[in-house]
Amino acid sequence: MRKAQIKRKTNEVDINGAFVIDGSGQTSVKTGFEPLNHLLTLFAFHGLFDLNLDATGDLPHHIIEDVGIALGKAFKEALGDKAGINRYGSFSATMDEVVVEANIDISGRPKLTCNIIAENKDEIENVLNNGKFDDTSFTHKDAGEFLNAFIQHAGLSLVAIIKSGPEDLHHLLEALFKAMGKALDQATQIDPRRNGVPSTKGIID
Repeated sequence: MRKAQIKRKTNEVDINGAFVIDGSGQTSVKTGFEPLNHLLTLFAFHGLFDLNLDATGDLPHHIIEDVGIALGKAFKEALGDKAGINRYGSFSATMDEVVVEANIDISGRPKLTCNIIAENKDEIENVLNNGKFDDTSFTHKDAGEFLNAFIQHAGLSLVAIIKSGPEDLHHLLEALFKAMGKALDQATQIDPRRNGVPSTKGIID
């Protein structure tokens, strides 16, 4: 079973837990931020990953970023040498009026890209720039901090495409994290036809 411990302790945060790639979607997530708890629960549930996470710290910025760092490192460790994995995954998730597509490459070259191709691009940009997650202070910048840290330390390329919507930031981020979980589930699955690492270089950093 591909799994790793989540552990990060600094002068600012204390993060502990466990991550299992070959899981069943069981979660227990406590970060101190209900929106992030919700998004990570959706990510793990739909990706069929088991995630146990307990994080405390001083400032919201530190906790959110360091949760991304810790989870990214655990994800990379759990993948091991990446032999036999599909490497690529793509999934388009619908949440009411919102459609978000997540495209993943376990490339070893971290990169986060977000494109908006919906007709109401201006409306979506306004929600991204000014929207809050329900009645909380959580914004898309907070989600971006987590994602950038996670992707950097997991060694992933993620291209997110917003195709439709949204009415609010909650639905937009929910669709994104669901799609990311499903796409990573595809990318981490073992292809029995594949011998070794899925790269002509013979290695994925």
